[in-house]
Amino acid sequence: MFPVKCHVTHLESPVDGTRFAPGIPHGTHLGRPLLVSYDLEGIRRVVNTEVLRQRPAGLWRYRELLPLPADQPPISLGEGPTPLLNCPRLGNALGVPGLVIKDESLLPTGSFKSRGMSVAVSMAAWLGLRRLAAPTAGNAGGALAAYCARAGMEALVFMPEDTPVVNRLEAILYGARVYLVNGLIHECGALVRDNAEACSWFDMSTLREPYRLEGKKTMGLELADQREWTLPDVILYPTGGGTGLLGMDKAFRELRELGWLREEKMPRFYACQSSGCPPLARAWNQNSKHAETVRDAKTRASGLRVPAAVGDFLILDAVRASGGMAVEADEDRMDFQMRRACSLEGIAVCPETAICLEALENLVRSGTIGAEEDVLVWNTGAAQKYVECLEASASRVDRNKPLQPQLGFPPVR
Repeated sequence: MFPVKCHVTHLESPVDGTRFAPGIPHGTHLGRPLLVSYDLEGIRRVVNTEVLRQRPAGLWRYRELLPLPADQPPISLGEGPTPLLNCPRLGNALGVPGLVIKDESLLPTGSFKSRGMSVAVSMAAWLGLRRLAAPTAGNAGGALAAYCARAGMEALVFMPEDTPVVNRLEAILYGARVYLVNGLIHECGALVRDNAEACSWFDMSTLREPYRLEGKKTMGLELADQREWTLPDVILYPTGGGTGLLGMDKAFRELRELGWLREEKMPRFYACQSSGCPPLARAWNQNSKHAETVRDAKTRASGLRVPAAVGDFLILDAVRASGGMAVEADEDRMDFQMRRACSLEGIAVCPETAICLEALENLVRSGTIGAEEDVLVWNTGAAQKYVECLEASASRVDRNKPLQPQLGFPPVR
């Protein structure tokens, strides 16, 4: 059983409502995720926003709304807070002058995956697990490896052969056993799932254990905290497995029930996908509850190359309830949006976020998002982790010749 200093009451299946006791390892039920439930009334009695403000900023500020018992030390590398950056030049280019980007590239492993893995690995360590395995198409593998190294645990990472090289090398650098698979991430996931018992590892796949979602929930908690407990009109989120979007939705609902939000208004979610792998956008257009697996998925935004998401119905439900949409944007416009954002604002925008920017430009053009709305885009990872998307030529100069004619522009007077 959990100690008193934890407010988790149970885990629950969103499929049929079955409840599971906390304090023991859990995976899925009926092949679908389990969600953590809290005694929110008990939390309201012991903490409020003023108490929170007296604590150090960062992921673990929100301890009562996280599953790790209060007397257990977290596995942490110093997560957050990440900044809210006003982007007037980029916003004007896209048609929303008030655009804000929340920059998760500054987290310890260079992406938002630090949040989920800090909480998930902390829980795994407390529950007595020692060997963790996960499929990854990008940043999750490096984050799992880093937090397992921090905890003194064993990490095994299975990734498609064409996963970006930095993601592969960082997982190896952190001491994980890394395996390249001749398939996509859902096929890597099947290997992890089907061999868990024989290989004595615990499956840490997206939404196949319940605590990465709780770590991603801090995206929403921190956002509300930074905005003095108000929320934007619109959130655009690059959606592959969708844990971050679901985490934010869960956070906002818990905050509303706690009475911490200053307004009842909730943001519209826009789940953004590449045209090379848009299962949720297709399901949205077909008004389907579940998404069909995308065959031959191709996108260089590796975090979006998720042909089948185990939480598809939860993502689509959250988007519908918010009044938003699941949308796809042109893969061929990704490089342009990435370079424009980086050069206009100096933010290391990743290709997944570039897809959001293309979607935003389209949604503004169609009138779906208004120019005066309060719009926030998540930058989920650092551009530097995608060297395959950074190739560009530079001009050469001859050190033995006069420089000014070679530069080709007049001097500043």
